Amino acid sequence: MPPLTPAQALGGLERILGAQGILTAEAPGSSSASPADLEPYLTDQRRLYHGRALAVALPRAVTEVTEVLAFCNRHGIGVVPQGGNTSYCGGATPDDSGRQIVVSLSRLNRIRRLDALNYSMVAEAGCVLAQIQQAADEAQRLFPLSLGSQGTCQLGGNLATNAGGVHVLRYGMMRDLVLGLEVALADGRLLSSLGTLRKDNTGYDIKSLFLGAEGTLGIITAASLKLYPKLHAFAAAFAAVADPRAAVALLARLRDTSGDRVSSFELIPRIAIELTTRHIPGVRDPLDAPHDWYVLCELTSSRGDDPLESLLEGGLTGALEEGLVLDAAVARGESDRAAFWKLRETIPEAQRRDGGSLKHDISVPVASIPDFIEQASAWIAGNVPDGRLVAYGHVGDGNLHFNLNQAPGADRAAFLAREEPIKRVIHDLVRDFGGSFSAEHGIGRLKVGELERYAPPIELELMRAIKHALDPNGILNPGKVLREA
Repeated sequence: MPPLTPAQALGGLERILGAQGILTAEAPGSSSASPADLEPYLTDQRRLYHGRALAVALPRAVTEVTEVLAFCNRHGIGVVPQGGNTSYCGGATPDDSGRQIVVSLSRLNRIRRLDALNYSMVAEAGCVLAQIQQAADEAQRLFPLSLGSQGTCQLGGNLATNAGGVHVLRYGMMRDLVLGLEVALADGRLLSSLGTLRKDNTGYDIKSLFLGAEGTLGIITAASLKLYPKLHAFAAAFAAVADPRAAVALLARLRDTSGDRVSSFELIPRIAIELTTRHIPGVRDPLDAPHDWYVLCELTSSRGDDPLESLLEGGLTGALEEGLVLDAAVARGESDRAAFWKLRETIPEAQRRDGGSLKHDISVPVASIPDFIEQASAWIAGNVPDGRLVAYGHVGDGNLHFNLNQAPGADRAAFLAREEPIKRVIHDLVRDFGGSFSAEHGIGRLKVGELERYAPPIELELMRAIKHALDPNGILNPGKVLREA
């Protein structure tokens, strides 16, 4: 079958979606859009990639998603699924050929049902994460995934990237929060498996194939999610620690003394406080004197009368006596707690405002974090004089955002040009520690080469076989995760 002309392809999409269901700058009429309208769909969060698209499809129903896929599969049109477009790796951006379409799931945004007694919810892929959190809260339940982008990121993207966030220590990754999926396959068929069972050993766990696959195997249109009891008690502290080794020891102590009520445990370096207090209005240093390292720790409970504050203070007091903690501030109310979290969550924005940065989303075993930081920091100090290390993140689950910002007065272009050799040293060291070069941000376009370098050959072989079985024509998110054949 000869390829369609752009006009024919647009005509076919408009017959499926209607004139109001597609955006394009190529054709006049009711479906035309200005470059400003299209720009948010064509540029990634970090502005590393900017593409062109034949059209942006805006389906309102699952049947429209499947019909679009069937049409594109017949005619060899690449399809780029997109949620809130908050990917750090270019995972939802089209290439610059102008022959792919972006399928935005934003209009599939219904919560189909919520069963409080079963602690489950079925929601569509276009639901914003904050919307899901709020619906659970109103039902006296908790959906625990929590990200800095939760006001804009969408469920489909969270599922497709196996999102992490600040509560992985207690609740796990997105993969651990899913009971079932509804997925539109490349050929237009619909896999509907939205059951809410906790136990189901009937063959292969097919849904796991699509979680973390970044839209390369199918487009997730809905999911059944696990809910938990609503949290009614919180206790948070911002503590200065001697070093990362003390932070890891403190984590173990607090898990023991609190009855494992620790839900978040974040490592923060001094430079992060300097950056956020300089660039983010309203952020302040929680402690009176500066220290090299800090942790933000939080205990939570579904029991309103749980004495979390006394448990936290007791654990910190013992740690102070041992020298693990040098100083600490315990939140005395919601405003203090919110201030602690604002500091932590605005570190990426402060980095952007300060200048160029090189980012490494890595994980190593929790016990190895101190040695990794020591060795990697020593190499950076000796080899990257124009960079400043900003190492922070979810130490409770071993995930560090091991970033470098350009030093004051450094040449931005020269600093950023060193990304490849610096990345190679950091990622090789991560491998030596038995870690991962992509802890929670995924692969996208940015890390395809890294996956090829570090993944065992048999894993790549199996991934390519699965991709060919589910998407033999290679239309789904081409060039993401796996290189195009």
